[in-house]
Order: sequence, then structure tokens, then C-alpha cells
Amino acid sequence: MEIKATDVAKLRQMTGAGMMDCKNALVEGHGDFERAKEIIREKGKLIAAKRADRDTTEGSVIALANEQRNKAILVCVSCETDFVAKNEDFVQLAKAIANTALAQSPADLAALKALTINGVTIEESLTAQTGKSGEKHALPFYAKIEAPYIATYIHMNNKVATIVGFNKPLAAENGKEIAMQITAMSPVSVSKDDCPQSVIDKELEIYREQIRLEGKPEQMVEQIAKGKLNKFFKDSTLEEQIFVRDGKITVAEYLKTIDPALKVTGFFRYSLND
Repeated sequence: MEIKATDVAKLRQMTGAGMMDCKNALVEGHGDFERAKEIIREKGKLIAAKRADRDTTEGSVIALANEQRNKAILVCVSCETDFVAKNEDFVQLAKAIANTALAQSPADLAALKALTINGVTIEESLTAQTGKSGEKHALPFYAKIEAPYIATYIHMNNKVATIVGFNKPLAAENGKEIAMQITAMSPVSVSKDDCPQSVIDKELEIYREQIRLEGKPEQMVEQIAKGKLNKFFKDSTLEEQIFVRDGKITVAEYLKTIDPALKVTGFFRYSLND
């Protein structure tokens, strides 16, 4: 049967698929738009299944806060190549997912994937984009924060980003400094007091093994390991890190120069390169 160019254009507008994919779907579906849409979705699922084991090390990490700066989300939409990551369709999909996440504040990653954009779930949208580009698309990370004030920072052409909450409002430039610190130095927690026990246990295990390999007496192992752990806290927890912009004071000391009562309540950082 003859497929009109206007019908192809209409299906393309409905699905976002390529012109030839739309034409082929209409031919296979005998001009039935609903069947053609199903064919395009099925094609996307088939391609997604074939590329399921591919690595998605490119994409976009987006940090987004509301106008009041008391809610923010961090989301990563990933793909296989930088070429696709720069494609306008990918950019628009990533923005739409981020805006939807901020507006609806889903509980977790699974809940975010189940939300809809233009009547299609985000998970289905990613599959459709896989079918369209021929490249795997994924949603590997999502996090949200609520706090009296939130700063955001995006670096390296959307390859790494941070959201960080504070216990009270502060100047935007000061909040950005802390977000940049987290982005650059990748702390494991706000302070040693909230450092996950699993991280502490792993570090101590590594230190003990190192010390034993160095031939130190067994009775000294625990003491030396704890000393190394304190050094880890100084290097790897936000408050104890040296404030990069200054180089002479800690982040905790920098916060006190702004307001003695100012504290970081929490943060999330995500990088496509880690």
C-alpha cells in the first residue's frame, strides 16, 4: 500500500522515531497508526535487549533545584557514546526526565522510571530512544534532597554534578563553593560522625593488611590502623577536608567564616567517569 509522507511525518511526531523507521512501521502495520506505534516500541525493546550488556559511560548528569532552593534532584541519563549524548533528542529527554523528577519527587529510581512523560513511562522512553539511536540508554542514578537551602553544581559538560543541602540560607556564591568542593574532592560523608560503618570497616581492613605486610608487630597493628583512619577522615570527609579555594583552612572552618551556625545537612555527587 502507498504510505503518504504526511502520515510518516505524523507518526514521527507521535513517536520521535526516524523517518525510515516510521515509514517501515506504517508499511508493516498496513497504515494503522496504533499498530505502527507498537512496531516501533517492539523494535526499541529488541535493540535494547541486544545491547543490554553494553557499557553506558557517556551521557548527562543534571543537578536541578526548585525556585525556592529548598528541593533539588540529581539524575544521570547515560548512553554509550559522546556523539549520542550531544544529540538534541538525548539532551531533551535528559532535561524532561530531570524536570519530571524535580516536579514529582519520586521516592527512588524505580519510582522515577515509572513516571510518565507525554503519556509514556520514562523507562519506555529510554527504550524507545535506544531503538531510535541504536545505542543503549540507561538511568543509572537518581537522588533528591530537601533542606532550608540547596546549592547545585554541574561540571565537565554535564559529566559530574553535585547537590548539597544547608541548615540555613546563605549567599549563592558560598553555596556554590561547597558544591564545587564536593564535586572536585568527592568526600564520602559530611563528617566522620556520619561516615558509613561499612566504609570505616573496609578502610581498617585494608590498613591492617598493609601494616602486617610491612612487618609491624601484631600488638601495634590496631593503633597504627586507627591513626591511618584519622588521616582518611581528614582527606575524605567534607568538614575535615582542606578547603580547596583557600588551601589553608578546612571546609568546617570556611563555613564558620560565613556563619558560626552554618552546617551541611547532606549531599549527593555523581560522576560518569568514576
